[in-house]
Amino acid sequence: MIRKAVITAAGKGSRMKYITSVLPKALLPLFKEEDGKRVMRPIIDLIMSSLSSVGVNIFCIVIGKNTKLLMDYLYEREGISFTFQKDPKGFGDAVLKSENFVGNEPFFVHADDGVLTGGYSEASELYEENKPDAVLLLREVDNPFRYGIVKAEEKGEFKNHKLYKIIDAQEKPKSPFSKLAISAVYIFKPAIFDALKEVNNYEGELELTYGIKKLLDNGGEIYAILLEKEKWLNVGDPEHYYEALTYSFNQFTST
Repeated sequence: MIRKAVITAAGKGSRMKYITSVLPKALLPLFKEEDGKRVMRPIIDLIMSSLSSVGVNIFCIVIGKNTKLLMDYLYEREGISFTFQKDPKGFGDAVLKSENFVGNEPFFVHADDGVLTGGYSEASELYEENKPDAVLLLREVDNPFRYGIVKAEEKGEFKNHKLYKIIDAQEKPKSPFSKLAISAVYIFKPAIFDALKEVNNYEGELELTYGIKKLLDNGGEIYAILLEKEKWLNVGDPEHYYEALTYSFNQFTST
């Protein structure tokens, strides 16, 4: 069972900056149902609840600037530690900051700007049955230019989801080789850290997708399942946040 998770909470999002410069993105609320009543909970609670439901009980939160409110909110909760990304150098760089926390164990990585309505248990079971270097959760998108995209071979089904073996990966491509986008929830072995350290000749931020591609180049084995009914409730930009609020108001219930 995977017991550790890294949650990256260092980014702000350019179109959410007037809010996230004051309130960390992880504290933006969505609706859920408790005791038959609709309440609002910060997305960090929904993320941690989803991960806890599959056995995770030790969390490392990677934080940047202006995150004192988040630290105060999570203060004295058991199983939570923090590490810092002083400069916003990308998702991959944020994950690298957690290397000492992870040690030699497999672990989840989860962005703080969204939560899936399902897929966590399937990803965990896929890892436990196959022990690959990584497990990805894919969604088919209409605008692959905005996402990390994979090239994959279909390998049948797993738990009523299409199963894929990943061949290649690209970040926000001009010429995408598929519409299969990587959701910001992953399972990795610690080999991802060496892969990220080997990435070079990139411009701007160190993206996690670059590390995934390097892992493949090094002979790593990566599997994925396609999420077709599940949704990614995203708080990273105004349009998606509105959709997530509307969806969660109408039907989101944590597992």
